[in-house]
Amino acid sequence: MPTCTRIGLVIHHGRPAAVAAADRVRGWAAARGIAVREVDVWQDDQPDDAEPTASTRRNSAEEAAASGHPDLIVTVGGDGTFLRGARIAAQDGVPVLGVNVGRVGFLTEVEPDDIESALAAFVAGHAQLDERLMLTMRASRPLDIPAGLQSVLRYGRGPLLPPPPQRDTHAADTRVAESRAADPGAADSHNPDGRAGVELDVTAVNDIVLEKLARDRQASLGVYVEGTLFASYSADALIVASPTGSTAYNFAAGGPIVSPRVRALVFTPVAAHMVFNRSLVVAAEEEITVRVLDRSGQVAVSIDGQLRGVLDPGDWVSVLPARQPAHLVRLGPSDFYARLRSRFGLADAPAAVADSAPHPL
Repeated sequence: MPTCTRIGLVIHHGRPAAVAAADRVRGWAAARGIAVREVDVWQDDQPDDAEPTASTRRNSAEEAAASGHPDLIVTVGGDGTFLRGARIAAQDGVPVLGVNVGRVGFLTEVEPDDIESALAAFVAGHAQLDERLMLTMRASRPLDIPAGLQSVLRYGRGPLLPPPPQRDTHAADTRVAESRAADPGAADSHNPDGRAGVELDVTAVNDIVLEKLARDRQASLGVYVEGTLFASYSADALIVASPTGSTAYNFAAGGPIVSPRVRALVFTPVAAHMVFNRSLVVAAEEEITVRVLDRSGQVAVSIDGQLRGVLDPGDWVSVLPARQPAHLVRLGPSDFYARLRSRFGLADAPAAVADSAPHPL
């Protein structure tokens, strides 16, 4: 039975329905002596009249620590709110439960009327955990966001997240050493392989996207798979998505949908100025590296839709599986394809409908 003494809440405050649903979570928890702390507060430590910048938001590790390391993260909003909560939950390897008050709700599991029963099922150990591959990255240098972009690219969504910090490799090596001492025969899943670059402390549920920064300059990018040049692209953007993210920007850009049970990375070019503009699906362990070519314009790096850095010509980033997967709380078996059909409003071919009405298997 899961131990749950503290719940972290991530709320879309712009939706009254989300605020009301969050109050139901608080009420249920209070009746059972479970602490609740709101996390991912954009300007929690800033004066009311402060100009919001990237520095006014904490990264996921700081949010997890500030909230007292909850045993469960509950998100109340749409898929965007869920993505924020999943990144915080991944810091401690705890599950995330999504309450849907959004427009699509592909990732969220629970409707507001089912909040109490969903929380009770989790605490009783009756809920299921759906494991999802997450992404992380290393880069040729630490990422930064030029100051002038912070106000331009807010899009009314509040202050930006800060650039991802460099991972504390000393702490990671300590965890590896402790794991080896406990089980000397275990495989080294942390892979401190000494490869070049800076390992960044960041995770993505959906995708890592490299896109042109200026409208009049294409992004010129070389794509390498396992260190071998696959192709050089002139494009608006390149998407590296997880199977979960294959239904997000990757799908909108014409990329394939990949079952979340498959350990794979999906690479999709956006508006590529070349004949070969198809997606590529590779094994998760086949690292994808993208290098900004010498005469390219600057390239923005977005992680799950949030700008997190800008690359100059000569810079590169590598995308690889994160150390920890995401754990999504489900109330029953996950029917990915039924959810796909329902949420996207997939329609049958008129000719097929005329030929024969489909029957369940």
